[in-house]
Amino acid sequence: MSNRHLARTVAMQTLYERDFHGGKMEDPDAACARNLEEFAPGLDDKGFAKELVVGVLKHQKDIDATITKYAPAWPLPQITIVDRNILRIGVFELKHSDTVPSKVAINEAIEMAKTFGGESSGKFVNGVLGAIFKDMIASGSIKEVDKQEPKKKEEGDEADKKEEKAPAAEES
Repeated sequence: MSNRHLARTVAMQTLYERDFHGGKMEDPDAACARNLEEFAPGLDDKGFAKELVVGVLKHQKDIDATITKYAPAWPLPQITIVDRNILRIGVFELKHSDTVPSKVAINEAIEMAKTFGGESSGKFVNGVLGAIFKDMIASGSIKEVDKQEPKKKEEGDEADKKEEKAPAAEES
């Protein structure tokens, strides 16, 4: 498992924990650090997991509104906690991260949904994030990182390399 994939998984676990407790968490930073220590003690890039948790929490109102807009048949409280937090991370990376290419964000979210979600979670996450990305393209709000030629990834980040080659979310 690549460093960034593992960091995303730990971030999802931390956000899941917060959501499970009704949105209450005394110190999200401490919870993320505890989860990193427990589930990813050898992780090189611990800052990325914390960046995701802090970013999702900072932009959660906008992120949740985006999810609600693109999944109108599923009120946010009815989306499983796992899927909801995977979507939050995916939307954060799509709309608020200047360093993660959109296709990587979508593919990583789909893989987490397939691993941790239910039978149809991967398709659900793909549909929501794919629709958001399609609208980003249509509105011309593509991030700079998506306009650039793919850079050679650092050694040890195999999942992100694989995802560059993987097809993006299916467009409807």
